[in-house]
Amino acid sequence: MAKRDPKRERALLRLRRHGRLASADDGDVLVRASVGPEGEAVAVWTAAADREALTSVTVQPGWATFPDPRAAYPAGTRVTVQSAAGLREVRIAAMPLAHVTAQPLPGGRMLLVGARCRWRPEGPDRNAIVYDAEGAPVGEHVFGDGIQHLLTTPSGGIWAGYFDEGVFGNKGWGGPGPAPVGSCGLIRFGPGGEQEWRFGGPDGVPYIDDCYALNVAGETVWACYYSDFPLVRVRDGRITVWSNDLARGAQALLADDHRVALIGGYGGRHNRVVAGELGDDALRETRRFRLALPDGRPLSARARVVGRGPDLHVFYGTEWYRLSLDDIP
Repeated sequence: MAKRDPKRERALLRLRRHGRLASADDGDVLVRASVGPEGEAVAVWTAAADREALTSVTVQPGWATFPDPRAAYPAGTRVTVQSAAGLREVRIAAMPLAHVTAQPLPGGRMLLVGARCRWRPEGPDRNAIVYDAEGAPVGEHVFGDGIQHLLTTPSGGIWAGYFDEGVFGNKGWGGPGPAPVGSCGLIRFGPGGEQEWRFGGPDGVPYIDDCYALNVAGETVWACYYSDFPLVRVRDGRITVWSNDLARGAQALLADDHRVALIGGYGGRHNRVVAGELGDDALRETRRFRLALPDGRPLSARARVVGRGPDLHVFYGTEWYRLSLDDIP
């Protein structure tokens, strides 16, 4: 492994402030923000009194805290889609899922998916719900447990990347229940909830143990995952792999056909940016930076980062920042 020079990570790469997330109702609080296929901000909101219901957890004294699959009680939820064209909202009277990510689908529909999913003999949780533009549920599906990333495409494809418990099994999956839905680590679901494509390929394509970073650009998908952190591209069902000895633990990535930037890493390196070029079979590093707010302050580890094609979206509270590959020297 090549030696790292700490001086290379001292240059600041400043985000650009893009705007502020706008709630649908006064007094609403942000539950989660993501990015749609056209670069629009997609945010889930609820009343302050209901936020704990939609982020429900089970606490085991002296041990750990586990996110619940279901909300503590169904709570009113607003989903906003914010872009240069304006603000659109979908009002859901009673959201039954916890820890949801929202993504737009064609025809004004909205997909909300809970990160956790329990298997039971009488049937697993349906942790993916499609709502119409008026907020009425029009479909419920099982996407499985351990969903780390959820991003849709312009055509309505739904990409889900799974963390380790979704790959190896928990909450009844893998014993006594069937193999986890996400055992392959990366799935494309169709607009009707059917599995259209599962990750896997010829010899030499490393297995996904934990999908750390996922980027969906148009109908093309990029991922970087544990344990060797290769960069993979899925285009028209074909997998291309580049080895990565530059940025283990990356939490987000930017990519086009020639360049890539890997964001984050282990050991407090949540704001590390490693820029590189796509070689024949490996990434070639060009430069390193530390990601910072526009005024130079370091980016908090609590910020949420989402890559879409060559663009990085950063949500820190309700502040919305952006950066693109073109901003990287």
